[in-house]
Amino acid sequence: MRGGPSVLGIVLAGGEGKRLMPLTADRAKPAVPFGGAYRLVDFVLSNLVNGDVMRICVLTQYKSHSLDRHITTTWRMSNLLGNYVTSVPAQQRLGPRWFLGSADAIYQSLNLIHDENPDYVMVFGADHVYRMDPRQMLRQHIERGAGATVAGIRIPRAQASDFGIITPAADGVTVEQFLEKPTDAPGLPDAPDQVYASMGNYIFTTKTLLDALRQDAENDQSVHDMGGSILPSLTELGQVHVYDFDQNHVPGETSRDHGYWRDVGTLDAYYDSHMDLISIHPVFNLYNREWPLYTHTVQLPPAKFVAGGIASESMVAPGCIISGQVTQSVLSPGVVVEEGAVVQGSILHDNVRIGRGAVVRRAILDKNIVVPPGATVGVNPERDRELYHASPNGIIALGKGQHVL
Repeated sequence: MRGGPSVLGIVLAGGEGKRLMPLTADRAKPAVPFGGAYRLVDFVLSNLVNGDVMRICVLTQYKSHSLDRHITTTWRMSNLLGNYVTSVPAQQRLGPRWFLGSADAIYQSLNLIHDENPDYVMVFGADHVYRMDPRQMLRQHIERGAGATVAGIRIPRAQASDFGIITPAADGVTVEQFLEKPTDAPGLPDAPDQVYASMGNYIFTTKTLLDALRQDAENDQSVHDMGGSILPSLTELGQVHVYDFDQNHVPGETSRDHGYWRDVGTLDAYYDSHMDLISIHPVFNLYNREWPLYTHTVQLPPAKFVAGGIASESMVAPGCIISGQVTQSVLSPGVVVEEGAVVQGSILHDNVRIGRGAVVRRAILDKNIVVPPGATVGVNPERDRELYHASPNGIIALGKGQHVL
């Protein structure tokens, strides 16, 4: 940050993403396509860069080739100014072992912190869809003299069992304890029907982080996780504060998308977050030019609608050719929908081809899938559950290049 404290951004992007199968069968979770143009990792990187955090290390581990390639080709910063976004794979710097957890991932990468010697370290997750100005969270962290600050989003108390919950002390800021998916979480002091869910975004004073990581590495009983190990240990010392995400405001936001945050760790959440994009007044607005989302721009011609092809309540990327009917769907670059084909409530990734007269409903089709003429996906849920992945809510998902029967 020019003229301010020095900050190093660390993005944890090593997640395997098992709950997003088959979309993660061939790629790391942060590399999963989103919104017809982006990868999931683009959201956290855009937030950091828009917030003047210009030195960022992305820690990777599982199936990282697609993610590494995206970061290398997309996130090129000014070397002249010493700025960078760099992908850092697991290197076994401390012996022949992979990362044991998110805390161990940072501990095995302490050279990155030592090289920069920042005043503060931002440790953010790579799997969420949201807009956030990290400078506002850092400001609170500095003003209150916290050792660590964790971002919390208010959710209904009834949903607490699905999240890691932050319990604040009576002052509403100091963290009293972390509860992992509690069945009876206490409500917030100013809102008894709400609780704070951890967003997986942390800011540390550098010395606090280094000391905590070294102590954790020596603890054989630890799970070596940031949220499960580091934050609870610092909480016992009274060094952790919570930052209320509802207080965060970004330029160009609307009252409708203010405070939007989704963990897209399941097929249903991934599907629902896409449906959030396509309303007239979207719940999450991709078109905010004052806080832009950055990604790799494909070199393709504009989308084309021919032979009576039509798309309504949908997002259609460049390179698409639509001859059939598309409604309430998100189409990535290069999708072809042939004459007589119908696509409803679906997410089609790059270069999917829907054959003449085929029908696709409430489905997620990964790259390069060909739906043969007259075939159906999502029309017969019982049949499709036997052939393909199906979410609890009945969303049918096919992996890269999967054959449609």
